[in-house]
Amino acid sequence: MFEISGLSKEFHLHHQQAARIKVLEGVNFSVLAGECVALTGESGSGKSTVIRLLYGNYLANQGAIRIGGLNVADAEPREILEMRRITLGYVSQFLRVLPRVPTLSVVAEPMMNAGAGEAESLDKARTLLTRLRIPEQLWSLSPLTFSGGEQQRVNIARGFIHDYPALLLDEPTASLDAVNRATVLDLITEAKGRGAAIIGIFHDQAARDEVCDRSIDISQFAAMA
Repeated sequence: MFEISGLSKEFHLHHQQAARIKVLEGVNFSVLAGECVALTGESGSGKSTVIRLLYGNYLANQGAIRIGGLNVADAEPREILEMRRITLGYVSQFLRVLPRVPTLSVVAEPMMNAGAGEAESLDKARTLLTRLRIPEQLWSLSPLTFSGGEQQRVNIARGFIHDYPALLLDEPTASLDAVNRATVLDLITEAKGRGAAIIGIFHDQAARDEVCDRSIDISQFAAMA
């Protein structure tokens, strides 16, 4: 489902006389359907950069990023948006939603955007919010009024409401209590069971050991120039 080959990335520092810093070079790996792979490496090794390249937030300088038949590295913006709508889900560390939209609608939105009906999407949103222990009395409120931990769980619910064939996870268990952490690991296991290909960053080593099939040390692709 994921096939990354010859991937390189450099940043241009326009405020420093257009200096160029190459951060990744020659990234090669693949992830199969039903497999969860952890990206590892020291802080600053490029793990988050890889995630952003895969999601299309960063433009690759070289190489290919194939996700379900689409080469993200040279895709048109409309193709990337369509991929995000149907194929690739992303649980980031930060919840980015419009203000004043009720939590139930926020969670249901990705499933409806993928083509599901409103009633079905709202039902699944209720199920996920219940599993992630967001009290029902909060569902009509904007999640932007919630605590950081509650916002994180809303973000997780959004990421798992549609059965994406591929998923990116950035610290999905960070700052969660033991009960909610276990729920998130169950959601990851269930996604693997239905055939999702998953790439994640997990500083929680016990969580990584529980749900990941293997790890890739991104430090090996760090560029020194």
